[in-house]
Amino acid sequence: MRRTSTKRSGFSLMELLAVVTILGIIAAIVVPRVSVSSATAKQKVHEHNKATINSAVERYYIETGSWPADDLSDIGANTNYFPDGIPVNPTDNSAYALNTTTHRVQ
Repeated sequence: MRRTSTKRSGFSLMELLAVVTILGIIAAIVVPRVSVSSATAKQKVHEHNKATINSAVERYYIETGSWPADDLSDIGANTNYFPDGIPVNPTDNSAYALNTTTHRVQ
């Protein structure tokens, strides 16, 4: 008497359903956290850019004795302040502008 071994060559429907359910639960947990993390990161970069620009404006005033233009073109032309160019607001890709009374980015 000879025995033939029967090997399974695929997955059952229940196994596939369990894997898809687990992946769905993981996606439901991870996706909202990633989108919130992205918004938080953009806000932190925005705050860092404002601090960097305000510091550069103060250095410009100390070195030249006058405030830069409101659109920061005076500082942007000098690569000592921003070697990579004037930062752009990451939340809406707009340019930063100085407040005319405080000479700071708000």
